[in-house]
Amino acid sequence: MDNFSYYNPVKILFGKGMIAQLKKEIPLKSRVLVIYGGGSIRRNGVYDQVRDALTGYEWTEFAGIEANPHYETCMRAVEEINRSKISFLLAVGGGSVLDATKFIAAAACFKGDAWDILAKRAPVRKALPLACVMTLPATGSEMNSGAVITKASTQEKLAFNSPLVFPQFSVLDPETTYSLPDNQTANGIIDAFVHVCEQYLTYPVNAPIQDRYAEAILLTLVENGTKVLNAPHDYDLRANIMWTATMALNGLIAVGVPQDWATHMIGHEITAFHGLAHAETLAIVLPALARVMKENKKEKLLQMGERVFNINSGSTEEKIEQTIHAMETFFQSLGVRTKLSEYGLGEDIIEPIAKRFEERGWMLGEKQDITPDRVREILQIAL
Repeated sequence: MDNFSYYNPVKILFGKGMIAQLKKEIPLKSRVLVIYGGGSIRRNGVYDQVRDALTGYEWTEFAGIEANPHYETCMRAVEEINRSKISFLLAVGGGSVLDATKFIAAAACFKGDAWDILAKRAPVRKALPLACVMTLPATGSEMNSGAVITKASTQEKLAFNSPLVFPQFSVLDPETTYSLPDNQTANGIIDAFVHVCEQYLTYPVNAPIQDRYAEAILLTLVENGTKVLNAPHDYDLRANIMWTATMALNGLIAVGVPQDWATHMIGHEITAFHGLAHAETLAIVLPALARVMKENKKEKLLQMGERVFNINSGSTEEKIEQTIHAMETFFQSLGVRTKLSEYGLGEDIIEPIAKRFEERGWMLGEKQDITPDRVREILQIAL
């Protein structure tokens, strides 16, 4: 196991009716900006719960955060912060809303061009305090310090990370997820699944606790994924999916082990150029990447096959392919496609994405050996 430093200060308020606890967590003299997306929180009653919990506070709202939050939209929120002298941010929605809120919190205090936080990895030295009411389990953003933002004008999707944008607290009420469309529920499950794979499906470093935690998360998603689609108002299923998505990316299973994240980096470019949902890109890229990089990942693919999918027979090569096929089958069982061609995309998408990695000089993967040429190979297989 590698050396590590682990820090996670996020307070979790989990369960039915916990939105009412906002009044106990946000300092009363705060001027609060409630940030949300397209308005689903108004239809499902979450907005009303938040409004009631904020009785006695000075607060205003900023709506319109996109599914892949735009830098341009975030900067309009920064203008609102300056205009209204906001001192506390409350994200209400899914991971995209919270990612946007994290960036807004940093950008509002940044001197210079805030895009540098993403494009040049400029250090974040100050950020507004923030919290969230999570309504879509997927990204784990409610318990981590990372965010991903898209600049629409240049078709770039980039990430940043800073301990200053950990939420002070996160409210997770599984009942807020009852009204989610099936595709959003499915995408959230896939997002969490691939988050685990990015931290687990690498190579062994004798970290059995991290491995077992990761496998427990994967098993819970596999065992409950289709069930929750068939019983969307089952509280226990919703609760298990919600907590599993949080645990998939709160840093716990990442300590002391190598991490990959190439699936995400390639997927971000597909989204940036072609607008596919984040999880849709992950379901396409991960199986293709596993096939191209199977020699690097051989031991963990075999371990995952045995412990998660109960694959115990066949040659090494056969068991690896069975494991990758089992992942694809799981994604498909949730109604998510696993090939670029199924979205009408063809070979012409490959070169612009590969060239972007060449221009940035990025080498991807847990061993930094996924070159632009290997990106081309991965995308070719993903067709």
